Amino acid sequence: MLDPGAFKAYDVRGLYGSELDEEGAYAIGRAYVEHFETDTIAVGRDMRVSAPTMTAAAMEGAADGGANVRDLGMVGTEMVYYAVGELGLDGGICVTASHNPKQYTGMKIVRTGALPVGGDSGLMDIRARAQAGFGLVAKRGEITSLDVWPGFVEKVLSFVDLDAIGPLRIVVDAANGMAGTMLPPVLGRLPQIEVVRCYFEPDGTFPNHEPNPLLEANRAFIVEKTRAEGADLGVAYDGDADRCFFVDDSGEFVPGDFVTALLAEVMLGKRPGGTVLYDVRASWAVPRTIEAAGGTALVNRVGHAYIKHRMREVHAIFAGEVSAHYYFRDFTQADTGVVPFLLMLELISMRGAKLSEILRPFREQYFITGEINTAVADVEAKLDEIEERYTAEGGRISHLDGISVDFDTWHFNVRPSNTEPLLRLNLEALSESEMIARRDELVALIEA
Repeated sequence: MLDPGAFKAYDVRGLYGSELDEEGAYAIGRAYVEHFETDTIAVGRDMRVSAPTMTAAAMEGAADGGANVRDLGMVGTEMVYYAVGELGLDGGICVTASHNPKQYTGMKIVRTGALPVGGDSGLMDIRARAQAGFGLVAKRGEITSLDVWPGFVEKVLSFVDLDAIGPLRIVVDAANGMAGTMLPPVLGRLPQIEVVRCYFEPDGTFPNHEPNPLLEANRAFIVEKTRAEGADLGVAYDGDADRCFFVDDSGEFVPGDFVTALLAEVMLGKRPGGTVLYDVRASWAVPRTIEAAGGTALVNRVGHAYIKHRMREVHAIFAGEVSAHYYFRDFTQADTGVVPFLLMLELISMRGAKLSEILRPFREQYFITGEINTAVADVEAKLDEIEERYTAEGGRISHLDGISVDFDTWHFNVRPSNTEPLLRLNLEALSESEMIARRDELVALIEA
């Protein structure tokens, strides 16, 4: 089974059995290798119930396509990126459905340098080849195991000064995902950190909650647990652990743009004068913090494919997205959930202040809505209507990604969804009252 709809803008993802199964996994593995003419690739998987058989099928397809396959076993997605980038492999596949519910399966695919294979960078060619079928196996590659754990652990720890971290008490919600496997060897090197470990047992049925902390219902646990434990920090991970989300010592969720600003400041302290990318949805806190720290701030389209390509073009040291994807030049320009975790521990330790205190200047100056999704009948017509109205009001318009409109005291971005007839609104103002008023104004316009 290989439903063409399982091929998304950035990855492959679908319901196991009805949209994607082992037959489809074999076809994708083989089509990928044949299309890119790869010699050696890395393949890893998450903890989902279907992952072992889906991974075996994908590896068989890749080997039949002629590639030598390095089987990484059950690893976080970023460990596939690490293997491809650090070992100079031709590409990689992580069999994962990321933050999706338990009934999903999927793949994240990269090529040389851990560059993503997306809708406009080869994924649709893979789909066409997979659906067309295959001839006889001309030359079969070998499948061998590869242990990347020691090198990965040393790599992520190299981003921080271990002696500077702690003492801190933290709560980590691994959501029965890959963080429960990836973090223990790292935490073992942080003796000054007291960790309350929650749901660290990998379990693809997700018996406690779905592994998607962007949804408020799924992060309710980490918020309450952080408060109950009197912790300095709460951390929640998504399913494949390439994204981490933070809760401060008061139990308040920290938006991804504020995290981006803090991490940018830390990275500029380590790499003075560097360039940092941020996405069009972000708070003004991000570019202003970057510039105040002596860096160059560049705005970018949303999406890891666009971010990773631009990082290479401008040699950026770091990039952050509101959705909690954080990318590092020294981590093969890829996103990782472990490095931001370590940097946040280092930041709090070295500042000698509570995270809530560190964040206070942002929270007192920048008032953000978070993302508001609204279904619309005609996406393009609604975007035109929004642009016409706010152009007439003197807004400064950008079409980098959807429509961005800037005024002196507030701004917003409206983007169409890649997969649904939705508009995604992110808005910020320099006062809470204006944020609320402008938010309500925009939502009413979009719904009209």
